[in-house]
This record gives sequence, C-alpha cells and structure tokens, in this order.
Amino acid sequence: MILPIYGYGEAVLRKVCDDISQDYPNLQETLSNMYDTMYHACGVGLAAPQVGLPIRIFIVDTTPFADSDEVSKEEAAQLKDFKQTFINAKILKEEGEIWGFNEGCLSIPDVREDVYRHEKITIEYFDEEFNKKTETYDGLIARVIQHEYDHIEGILFTDHLSMLKKKLVGKKLQNIMEGKARPDYRMKFANIKVK
Repeated sequence: MILPIYGYGEAVLRKVCDDISQDYPNLQETLSNMYDTMYHACGVGLAAPQVGLPIRIFIVDTTPFADSDEVSKEEAAQLKDFKQTFINAKILKEEGEIWGFNEGCLSIPDVREDVYRHEKITIEYFDEEFNKKTETYDGLIARVIQHEYDHIEGILFTDHLSMLKKKLVGKKLQNIMEGKARPDYRMKFANIKVK
C-alpha cells in the first residue's frame, strides 16, 4: 500500500526514533508498504518517520544510481541491485574523505543542495528477518545510508547546510509546510491552512 510521505515541518521528522523488537506488529506489512511508497515516489531510500512512524527502520535501493553517467562501471555494479532493510541501525564508524554530493529528499520536494559526508561507514543493524549484521559501505551506498540514518536520528539533510544556504531555501521550505509543494506522490503537510 502506498502511504503519504510526511513533509518538512511534520513533528515526527524531528524525533529520535525508537528501537523495535522482532515481534513489532505487522512488521513485514510495514516494510512492504515502505518499499511500495519509496518506489512510487521514485526514491532510493525511505525512513519510517517519513511515513509517520517514529521507529528505527529505513530502506535503501540504489539501483537507479547504477544508470548514472556520474558513476564508474565498478561503482555502477555495486549500486545495481543493492537493496537492503535496516532495523535498529547504529553507525559505528564514519571515516575517509568528506565529499559533496547534490542530495534531495522525498520529505523536502524540489529542494536539492550539496551535502558533505564521509565516504565510508561501518553500520550495525538487523535485516528484515532480524538477523544482526555489521557491514562497511562506501561511496553512494554509504551516502544514501547516512541520509536515511539521519532521518531516524531526527536530522534532515537541510540541517547540514550553511546558514546562507538555509536562508536561500527558506521560502521553499515554508511552501512545503503550507502544503504548496506539488510532487507527483502523496504527501502529508504540516501546516495546511484551512480557510
């Protein structure tokens, strides 16, 4: 089922999310709905707070990046078919060079800015079958994971911007809160004014 994506200004996007247990109600249905919602919105990642759930789950599928002219053949091979569910994730280490990439977010439509992140991460998490894993990722996969991980920590990519950049996108953010954004997917807006 395709769920509405919560837009900038919704309180749930600022919550540090809670861990869940293996017997979380309807876990597989929740994950299925999140994947349906992400694919419908043409995203490469989606976190539970973006669909109104303050729990530590996010999903990633970097396959669309594999067709980009900006990646090497080697990186394209890694990106193709990389699909993973992260439950109760904890980034253990961020390392390597800090590099910029133009990021966007389904909760913040029509806003894209360069964000600087570490090139390599080590993360501990449970998969959809609640198998515990510790993995190391780099490049675009690491970046997408860091972006989604921020969501479960109550952080948005706009928090990484300079004061000047925040000021420049301020009107767009206000428009999202007021329900004036018109993406081609369902959204729930924070401050739609009723007349």
